[in-house]
Amino acid sequence: MRFLFLLLFGFASIFAADTVTVPTINLSLSAPDTPAQLVTSLNVLIVLTLLALAPSLIFVMTSFLRLIIVFSFLRQAMGTQQMPPTNILISLALILTFFIMEPVAKKSYEEGVKPYLAEQISYQEAFEKGAKPFKEFMVRNTREKDLALFYRIRQLPNPKTIDDIPLTIAAPAFIISELKTAFEIGFLIYLPFLVIDMVVSSVLMAMGMMMLPPVMISLPFKLLIFVLVDGWNLLVGNLVDSFK
Repeated sequence: MRFLFLLLFGFASIFAADTVTVPTINLSLSAPDTPAQLVTSLNVLIVLTLLALAPSLIFVMTSFLRLIIVFSFLRQAMGTQQMPPTNILISLALILTFFIMEPVAKKSYEEGVKPYLAEQISYQEAFEKGAKPFKEFMVRNTREKDLALFYRIRQLPNPKTIDDIPLTIAAPAFIISELKTAFEIGFLIYLPFLVIDMVVSSVLMAMGMMMLPPVMISLPFKLLIFVLVDGWNLLVGNLVDSFK
């Protein structure tokens, strides 16, 4: 999981770094003379390979997962097909993710990345301190039941503190916990729109207009009610407050 330190460095520097010196990489293809050079070359190869997965790893370790799932449920519940477009929902989820994760990223930069760039701490210590704020965020928003699942799979003793929880357990537990939370919120979002669909369907059947699709009639009412209650304000506000 050490490659995550590079991801945390890039994510944290967005918020907290005024000037960041971009490291140089020597891409010359020469045979290694010592085992140490071979290990270094393999590390660079692994890091470059895993950087392709950087967006996915960052998204599943932040608030993005819950946000994008809830927004998708909202669009389906309203029955607006592709409105708002998917790229708009992803952009909104990304902006809210930056807003929610800004304090965590700043703490990671100040405690891990900045001292390492100043050559005050070692790489190992910088990785541990830089990853700790993200791990604390994940653990705070993870159910104990989900953490216990992966500890039971690994047959490990229960941790006493957050520091005892490795990232290899915190990350998957956080993902399934976020999925459950997002589906719970999606269910609550569906309820009022489901009531509107049922009322419209009952009225159409009572009027003998069974050939008219209820969605065509219920959609304007859904949009009207959502706008009147300032739905985006309520949804975004409660989503942000749902993260501990």
